[in-house]
Amino acid sequence: MPPAKVAPDMTAAGRSCSLDAHAGNPDFVLSMARGLCVIESFAGYCDGRSIVEIARSTELSRASIRRILLTLELLGYVDRSRQVYRLKTQILRLGFSYLSSSSVVEAARPVLERITEALHESSSMSMLDGGEIVYVARSAASRVLAAGLSVGSRLPAYCTSMGRVLLAALPDSDLSAYLRGLKPRAYTPKTIVKIAELRKAILEVRNRGYAIVNEELEAGLRSVAVPVYTRGNRVVAAINVGTHVSRVDRIKLIRNCLPALQDGAQTLREILT
Repeated sequence: MPPAKVAPDMTAAGRSCSLDAHAGNPDFVLSMARGLCVIESFAGYCDGRSIVEIARSTELSRASIRRILLTLELLGYVDRSRQVYRLKTQILRLGFSYLSSSSVVEAARPVLERITEALHESSSMSMLDGGEIVYVARSAASRVLAAGLSVGSRLPAYCTSMGRVLLAALPDSDLSAYLRGLKPRAYTPKTIVKIAELRKAILEVRNRGYAIVNEELEAGLRSVAVPVYTRGNRVVAAINVGTHVSRVDRIKLIRNCLPALQDGAQTLREILT
């Protein structure tokens, strides 16, 4: 099955840098923020990007982007072939610093591996970042579903099982603000795009404690997710199992996959403070 398709406007590259909101803060380092915007703009562009393309997506000046890219090149984070810049593997150090320092991610790896071993299905952990979920840990089964997903992948929260679990954990005011600003896209004919129906679906997840999403992100993809709590009763992440509709029906998903996820979440709750 082909990997899940993510709309260009749901990637970091599709978001312009919103630096004006912080302009009045004397402690805000504008040059650093611009550099991070340039790094984020490479997401989803395997063939690299030109200064013109980066300027178009970040709304930064070409002169500023040129200086930032030169700095990153001198530091070993990017390389250049004529007018095209590409990220180098050294950029992974930035993400690895988080992954290796996060107690949640470190604790999740063996839990996800046990779930995958027991169910022979891929399992993942994600966290909420704005309107997207970010994969922070993953255990892939041999029969890989949505092979394009890996640590660092981003997907829209509103049409994913982990996303709905994390949205359900938001305070009512934050959830309402998220829905007011949301412009849903129909990835498949089954994607819920009406705001009232989305709100109802998210509140149902809050009441029952888990989310099932059936072919809303990708045809053939069915998944179930549960929240990951700390001992202080704070939701910090979500874990899920993704399956193919031809292999696992909804009854089997609830009977077999959901208990495995709930056991995994309970294990993590006992570890996390």
